[in-house]
Amino acid sequence: MFTCALCGNPRVIMGVCPHCGTDALPLKESDTVTVNLELGGPTTEEALSALTEHIRTASEIDIRTIIVIHGYGSSGIGGSIRRTIREALANNFFADRVDEYIHGEDLAHRSSIYQDLIKRRPSLKSHFKSFKEGNPGMTILLMRH
Repeated sequence: MFTCALCGNPRVIMGVCPHCGTDALPLKESDTVTVNLELGGPTTEEALSALTEHIRTASEIDIRTIIVIHGYGSSGIGGSIRRTIREALANNFFADRVDEYIHGEDLAHRSSIYQDLIKRRPSLKSHFKSFKEGNPGMTILLMRH
């Protein structure tokens, strides 16, 4: 999804290029990025910190949409990462870079929210094909530009 600005090889948005070791920001190939906060079993604080860094970097390379995978948790009431991320959004923690957010469970395929979002960001339709309809384990961030 990203290309190293120095060597031209594919790479992820965060960290150094595995091919040449540069920490220069990558070039984008899409206006949407998916961030999986569940990978590696982070603590809630680690997940919030990782999301903060992803939002900063995405903003710097003009990413328009971030699909945040935070999981739902096994408790039946939502996991701690999900709650923390959503509380941070509700309390405007990312307001300087995030214009709007939409909870995954509000994105049922034929819902008016889904239809409106696809009209505003048509490229999201291809991303949503890989997610369960109305997925409460994700949140969509529409970035401020």
